[in-house]
Amino acid sequence: MTDNDHWWEPPLAGTEAEHLVGALDRLRATFRWKTDHLDAAGLRTRVGASSLTLGSLLKHLACAEEQIFSTKLSGTPLGAPWDSADWTADPDWDFNSAAQDSPEELYALWDSTVERSRAKLDAALSAGGLDQLVHLAFSDGRQVSLRRLLCDLIEEYGRHTGHADLLREAVDGLTGEDPPAGWHPF
Repeated sequence: MTDNDHWWEPPLAGTEAEHLVGALDRLRATFRWKTDHLDAAGLRTRVGASSLTLGSLLKHLACAEEQIFSTKLSGTPLGAPWDSADWTADPDWDFNSAAQDSPEELYALWDSTVERSRAKLDAALSAGGLDQLVHLAFSDGRQVSLRRLLCDLIEEYGRHTGHADLLREAVDGLTGEDPPAGWHPF
């Protein structure tokens, strides 16, 4: 077995930045595997009283990626589709609007957002490392570090990858901690 068989694995021994980015990428890969290759019905499946679906999680995590690596990192306003949403009328628009999106739209949105996020994170790490202060600041003026943004996104993925585990099992019985060796998004 080669490293390419498990491309999502964090380094065995690396820098702090390499480990944090590796942890995020492993969660991204596991989440994407849990949502992979489903039709509209599969992406809209709910469990119990929860309104969460795999489709709504794809869209929500794409939004979280965009917020972290645009607005919070540099102050760049959100682009499409986020800039056209009425967040005041529906604070959960990212979750709720996913039901109107096709599987192709949801996968393309998440995949392209993550690709842009990786590039923005790489550039930020090259420009100033984890200790650099980012655009996001508290009301008292204290700024947040890139390290904190990265840890916040890891936490967000951890929470929602657990939800995706339960939802995917309800859709077709798929279980497991990691994608199988050699897996790539469909």
